[in-house]
Amino acid sequence: MVRKFILINENGQEFSLMDLYNYCFLSDPSGLGYAYNTTYEQLGDRFLTNLRKFQQGQITGVLNFVNYDNYRNLVNFIESSEQLKFAYKIPYKTGTKEYLKDIQIQNLSKTQIQPNGILSETVIFDCLSLWYEENTVTYTVQPVENEIRWDFSWDSSFSNYDSRSLQYINQGHVEAPIYVEIDGQVVNPKIELHIDGQLYQSVAINTTIDQYEKLIYDTRENQFTIAKENTDGTITSLFSLDYINFSNDNVIRIPKNKSCEIRLTADNEVLNAKLTIYPRYKAV
Repeated sequence: MVRKFILINENGQEFSLMDLYNYCFLSDPSGLGYAYNTTYEQLGDRFLTNLRKFQQGQITGVLNFVNYDNYRNLVNFIESSEQLKFAYKIPYKTGTKEYLKDIQIQNLSKTQIQPNGILSETVIFDCLSLWYEENTVTYTVQPVENEIRWDFSWDSSFSNYDSRSLQYINQGHVEAPIYVEIDGQVVNPKIELHIDGQLYQSVAINTTIDQYEKLIYDTRENQFTIAKENTDGTITSLFSLDYINFSNDNVIRIPKNKSCEIRLTADNEVLNAKLTIYPRYKAV
């Protein structure tokens, strides 16, 4: 088993950094760890931390191509993408896990094919986020069967369809944002965070999401959203006093190392919903 690197755009399209002949091969990768910028103040013979700031970080390396066409294909992939993720698959003893990091290109050199038949170019990606996972649970009801489907193991429970509940412990290094989709028809949906059995946050959206519409709630940095996806695919913001209480803390993020429960509720039944948690890591 070997580690693997892949570029992924906002549409889920991939460009392998492990396939020399069809895409390219990333060699000598660097910047996969983490670092802090720290300043100290001297007090006698001791040094006290004055400012400690997490460094942004860069992923660097050498991209190897067997022809100019594959180089051009990578440039076109990058420039046609609005958002890029760097996927890092690590073969741990317990199995392979995939981590993602939001990035953007800073520099990709261009020289010439060497006598060995390989075009080798340095690349620099600026890191825009920590490493993170995308852990998704989907609640769905079919005409003849009721089921919960998930893409990894966790504890999930509910007693009836007016409340969907998820038990979760965030083992990341910082608090974890969430993303929620609830399909209509649903009346006055509410998203709650309970910590150690006590209600900690409650975000109530006072509206009706009609059939074929969808509630969208996203607490990722620079992507915070409370909105409705209409039947024609357009988005209507619900982040206003008409729909939510601004005196509340409307940004739910899951603290680390706490016994937490997320509940999706409504005045009627929550039949179809998707919940994604993004545990984030400084290094993996």
